[in-house]
Amino acid sequence: MSAPKRIVIVGGGFAGMNVALHLNRTDTEVVLIDKRNFHLFQPLLYQVATGTLSPGNIASPLRALVRKQKNVSVVLGEVTGVDTDSREVILEDGRIAYDALILATGAPGHHYFGNPEWGKYSPGLKTVEDATHIRSRILLAFEAAERESDPEMKKKMLTFAIVGAGPTGVELAGAIAEIARLTLPGEFSTIDPKQCRVMLVEGLDRPLPMFPEELSEKAKQHLDEVGVELHLNSFVRDIDADGFSVEVDDEMHRYDCRNVLWAGGVQASPIGGVLCESGRCETDKQGRVKVNEYLQVPGLEEVYVIGDLAHAPDENGDPLPGLAAVATQQGRYIGRSIKRRHAGKPVEPFRYKNKGILATIGKSKAVADFGKTKLSGFTGWITWLIVHLILMMQYDNRLMVLVTWFYSYFTNGRNARMITHAGPTQYKRDKREGELAWDENRRWRKEA
Repeated sequence: MSAPKRIVIVGGGFAGMNVALHLNRTDTEVVLIDKRNFHLFQPLLYQVATGTLSPGNIASPLRALVRKQKNVSVVLGEVTGVDTDSREVILEDGRIAYDALILATGAPGHHYFGNPEWGKYSPGLKTVEDATHIRSRILLAFEAAERESDPEMKKKMLTFAIVGAGPTGVELAGAIAEIARLTLPGEFSTIDPKQCRVMLVEGLDRPLPMFPEELSEKAKQHLDEVGVELHLNSFVRDIDADGFSVEVDDEMHRYDCRNVLWAGGVQASPIGGVLCESGRCETDKQGRVKVNEYLQVPGLEEVYVIGDLAHAPDENGDPLPGLAAVATQQGRYIGRSIKRRHAGKPVEPFRYKNKGILATIGKSKAVADFGKTKLSGFTGWITWLIVHLILMMQYDNRLMVLVTWFYSYFTNGRNARMITHAGPTQYKRDKREGELAWDENRRWRKEA
C-alpha cells in the first residue's frame, strides 16, 4: 500500500484522537470527523453518573486538542455510509474523499443479549447523556422515597441493581453505595439513605473476570466493605419497571427494584454493519468489524478499523477487550504505520502490550493489575488516580478533576448532584391514588 495523501478519521475518541495527534508534522492531510465536537474521557463517566464530576470535567473540545496541527481539519457531522469503490465517506449532507480511512466510532450502544426491550428499564453508561440520565435516576430515587408512605414501595425505590461486574459495574456499584453511606445521610427527613440496598449481579463466578483471581477476591472484599451485595452465577432473564429476575442453578429468583442499571455489554457502532453490507468484510455478534494483524479490513487495505469497533485478535486469537488502553495503542500504531509508509519503511503487525488494567471500588479502594505487580486497597487507588490523570488529554481537565477529587475525598461531598432530566415514569404518582400532604410530624401522608 502506498503512503496516503488524505487520511479521514471517523471518531474522536481515544483511538481516533491518537491517530490524529501522532500525524502531527507530516505532509498528509488529516480530516477528523465526529458527530460531537468533543473528546470524552469515558473511564470517568461513572463519576458524572454519581455526581462527583460534571460533564465538562471529562470532555475536551476536538478543535482545541488539534489547534496546533496545521495539517488537521475537524468536521462536525455524522457518517452514514462508506463508498469503498469511489473511496468516499458519506455524511448526511455531503461526501468526503479519502486515500486512507480510519473508522474509530467506538461502541455507543448497549448489548442486551437479544432483549432490547430491557433498555427501557435499565439504562447503560456510554455517553454524557447516559451519565446525566443515570445521575438523575439515582437522585430521583431518594427524592421519591422521601415522599413515599408505603414501606414496601420505599424499599423498592431505595434498591439499586447493577447488571455486570466488569470495571464499569463495580465502579458504579461502589459509588452508589458510598453516596448512600457517606454523602446523603442527614439530608433527608423521612428516610435513612444508609438503608439503601445496592446489588451487583454477575453471570460468572467472580467480579472483574478479566483480572487475576487474587484481585477479584480483593474486589469482593472491597465491595463488601462499602456495602454492595454481590450476586454471582446469576443470569438475568427479565427486567421490567418493578424489578428483575435472575436464574441461579436452574432456579428463578425475583427481586423488587425500581433502579436497574446496565453494565453487562456494549454494542458496536452501526457503521461497521454498513461497511460490511457489500459482503467484503465481516462483523461479530457485537457488530465489531473483523480486522487483520495490521488492523486493516481484509480486502480493503486502505480501510482501518480500531478501538471498540474492531474485532482485533490477540496472540491467542481472542478479540482484544474494549479498553481505553487498547484504543490508545491502536491509534498510536496507525499513526506510526502511516509515517513509516511515507518514509518507505516496512510496517510491523500490531501487538497489544498490556500495561495494566485498573478498577476503583468506592473511596480509597481499587485494584490494579500490571502483570507481575498487583495492587489493591489504598495503594491501588492512588495508582488509579495517577494513571487516569496522565491519560487525560487536556491539562485544564486534569487540574479540575484533581481539585474535585481532593474535595470529595476529604468532605465526602458530591457537588455535581443536579437532576437534569424529567422524573422517570415509575416515580410519577397516579393522582387517583390520593395526593400527598406534609403533616405535623414532617411525614408524607395520603389525602383522599
